Amino acid sequence: MASHRKSRPSGTRAAGIRTPALATAALTSMALFSQTAEAAPSDDGKPSLEEVEKKVDSLYRQAESATEKYNAAKERTGRQRKQVDALLDDVARRTDRLNKAREELGSFAAAQYRTGASVPDTATFLLADSPQDYFDQDQLMSRLTSRQKGAVDDYVTEQSATMKKRQEASQSLDTLTETQDDLKTAKTTVQTKLASARELLSQLTAAEKARLAAIEKRQQEAADRKAAELAKQQAAAADQAASSSASSGSSSDSGSGSGSGSDSAYATKAAKAIAFARAQIGKPYVWGATGPGSYDCSGLSQAAWKAAGVSLPRTTYDQVNAGTTVPLADARPGDLVFFYDDVSHVGIYIGNGMMIHAPKPGAYVREESIYYGGESIIHSVVRPA
Repeated sequence: MASHRKSRPSGTRAAGIRTPALATAALTSMALFSQTAEAAPSDDGKPSLEEVEKKVDSLYRQAESATEKYNAAKERTGRQRKQVDALLDDVARRTDRLNKAREELGSFAAAQYRTGASVPDTATFLLADSPQDYFDQDQLMSRLTSRQKGAVDDYVTEQSATMKKRQEASQSLDTLTETQDDLKTAKTTVQTKLASARELLSQLTAAEKARLAAIEKRQQEAADRKAAELAKQQAAAADQAASSSASSGSSSDSGSGSGSGSDSAYATKAAKAIAFARAQIGKPYVWGATGPGSYDCSGLSQAAWKAAGVSLPRTTYDQVNAGTTVPLADARPGDLVFFYDDVSHVGIYIGNGMMIHAPKPGAYVREESIYYGGESIIHSVVRPA
């Protein structure tokens, strides 16, 4: 099934982001459906095939966007849980030291009681809300030995530090709880959108499913033609660059040596990333999955580049900033192609207008044209290494 075909604004775009041509927009518009009987409303009040296709497409898009929010919340949860655990461990250690300091003060009181020596009200001290205020009284501090004063100072210092760490741990626990709530919300959203899409598809008759498959086939053929056009443009540009380089002589060669070395290094890493991605073809899309048995879109791109020795962030929102943005016409194998205004989908470019990606729930990792939903949904191209 084709992906969401939300049109993009025609304003100025950042480097590496294509502005859709009028012909492309027409190619990917719903005019295709208006030419078929499927677009007409049904007599029984049921939604038309066009309406079902649009709705399912939209639900899958919303589910994928929620998946990336789930991935982000899950990553935050992991980091915050480690922080909370570290703070709680610190609190436990400080509490242990505080108890030992309290025991030492108690031993002083007991010894003085046995000898009949004058001693401040140690029991009152140990139960006081602010021991420092208690011992700030000159008449009490003057009755303590230097060793006792040191023990009191240690106790007060440790109590203050322990209270501070307990407050930090409490705040971190509150933050963790909020993130866990975000995680649950994103998970529920994904599941709800997918259930709605499955329900709509289940209502289609066999004949409607066959017609929908025919529509998808025509869309795929159009996307393949667009990919072939890009491949020709890139090949022509490469030939022109090669001719220009050859005619520029040895001076130009020596000046471009550094760039050539960099290009070669990137090509080597990209080949490893693509080889990994290609080996995953046929594995199911599962939201939130990072392999090895299944993937979502950003999980696949992260795992593929990890195989090439490059660490990428978990989500599409972060991956789009983890490299250099390049024009679509200059895309090279290994580059990451991002889709939609909310940057909620990503594929690994393999050349000739094609990519490997984990498309959507119910589908499998596969090779597909980067124009599978039209040029208008392509957000940007990023070179990660």
